[in-house]
Amino acid sequence: MIFSMIRKFKRLIRYPLREWPRLLGIAGLTVVASGATALQPWPLKLLADYALGHQDPPRFLHSLLISVSLEPKAQIFIITAALASLGLFALSSLLSAGLSRAWTSAGQRMVYDLATDVYGRLQRLSLPFHQRSSVGDSLSRLLEDTYSIYTLSAGLFFSPAQRVLTLLTLAWVSWKLDPKLAVLSWIAVPALAGSSLFFSRRIKTSAKEEREIRAGLLSFVHQTLSAIPIVQAFGTEVSNRSKFRSLASQAVARSQKKILMTSAFGLISGMFMTVGTALVLYVGGRRVLSGALSLGSLLVFVAYMQSMQISLQELVKAFGSAKGEEASLDRVLEILDAQIGIREPAVPRSLPAEDPEEIGRVGFENVTFGYLPGRPVLREVTLEARPGKRIALVGATGAGKSTLVSLVPRFFDPWEGRVTLAEIDVREIKLSELRSRISILLQDPFLLPLTVAENIAYGRPDALREEIISAAVSARAHDFITRLPDGYDTVIGERGATLSGGEKQRLAIARALLKDAPVLILDEPTAAVDAGTEALLLEALDKLMAGRTVLLIAHRLSTVRGADEIFVLEDGRIVEAGSHDALFAAGGAYRKLYSLQFGISKKEHVAP
Repeated sequence: MIFSMIRKFKRLIRYPLREWPRLLGIAGLTVVASGATALQPWPLKLLADYALGHQDPPRFLHSLLISVSLEPKAQIFIITAALASLGLFALSSLLSAGLSRAWTSAGQRMVYDLATDVYGRLQRLSLPFHQRSSVGDSLSRLLEDTYSIYTLSAGLFFSPAQRVLTLLTLAWVSWKLDPKLAVLSWIAVPALAGSSLFFSRRIKTSAKEEREIRAGLLSFVHQTLSAIPIVQAFGTEVSNRSKFRSLASQAVARSQKKILMTSAFGLISGMFMTVGTALVLYVGGRRVLSGALSLGSLLVFVAYMQSMQISLQELVKAFGSAKGEEASLDRVLEILDAQIGIREPAVPRSLPAEDPEEIGRVGFENVTFGYLPGRPVLREVTLEARPGKRIALVGATGAGKSTLVSLVPRFFDPWEGRVTLAEIDVREIKLSELRSRISILLQDPFLLPLTVAENIAYGRPDALREEIISAAVSARAHDFITRLPDGYDTVIGERGATLSGGEKQRLAIARALLKDAPVLILDEPTAAVDAGTEALLLEALDKLMAGRTVLLIAHRLSTVRGADEIFVLEDGRIVEAGSHDALFAAGGAYRKLYSLQFGISKKEHVAP
């Protein structure tokens, strides 16, 4: 219903209100345009009654003609009617163009303001939300559904206000001309209202189905284009093409259903208006023959009926369009209403600015956490990492290593216990300040289709060129960068597709070096490269790790031998902790992992 739409729209009313100066101008132009619409058919009355019908003109026109002594009178009325018609057409056209430009400008600003807020919200929503939602669906909501603010503003406020004001003006003038015909001209309104109520819900349902299919199609395209190497390697081009065709066919079918509903709505409303016009012509014609109404007045009435028909159809059309956009509004509100998951503290605490002994101290105190209720991934984990120390986390896949380090930058919050930085619970620290103290280096470095320099400076956009180059030199990336076509200004492919695995990882190391955060999280940084490249990366990583608090996850146990302390996780619990030599000598879980990876016999007791 219209009231449910208005209630939903009220939650977004701040976007139109930001454009209040333009809206005031639009309101003024609307009033003038309504007056111009009411005047447009009057040259016909001047022509029919005073030029062709030889009726006596009103006193003010009669006095004007006598004062200028113009003859013959009929010719003057014909010329006057023609000039007035041209003048009113020009005025209406200028007003229409002005209204269109003002409303388009205001509407586009609303759309971009809303899209900006939706984009900001999407960036802040939790990782589980993005894991449940496809990128294509999020793009559809951002780029398409946000346009609903424009359509709904027009359908619920701008167009209705303009059309209602026009209808009221025409109704008032019509009543002055002939009250009986004025009442008769409104006979189609109840029928139009009934048809609107009948079709509105069906139009909304069709529009929602269409939006969902289109979002699914966009998501499928995004997934396949993001995985082109896999698509080509497994030869799924034909099956993907078939699936695309199927999804496109569904989208076309839903679109046709929506168009059918809208067309039926327009057909029935047009039929009601045509019947109303026919009644006015019949009754008005009889009144002209009886002398109760002049021919010119009937022509004005017929013109008014056409204007009222157009206004009512536009009003109903705007309402129908708004109902269709309600589905998009719901999709936008789902994003704006989605729980962020990670909330800013009400009264944030500040981290120490200078104390090197505290600034990078990370602690886990009896931490329990899981992604699904009743299924903990971490169980009562307690450990501490101090500045300048390298802490390694090892264990089988699924033991909880990556989950544990993701609690430090607050990608998630623990169910029980707490995670601390500088002995302050991370939930009490402002997110931007917390994450500014942490650098993360992943197995997949997630490079962007920007220049090499922009990728390195992604965490510090204001960095000087010299600083960028210095970070690249330390990361052992400078030599291969200078060999690129445009050096540091070379635009790399999507996710670094134009670079080798080792080159991408060295750029990621340079990015982390430039950020210069006291806490460094390394999650399998050398897992995707060969042994030769690993040696180069380890040399660069030594530079990166120097003097920082390091949390290192590695399946290759060769990369953790130099760690100050190694924690072994099994089923979300720490089962062993110590140096490589001590753990190897203990013959426990770590020794088993090492033996499996390097094929060492159980009878060997000397640590390699």
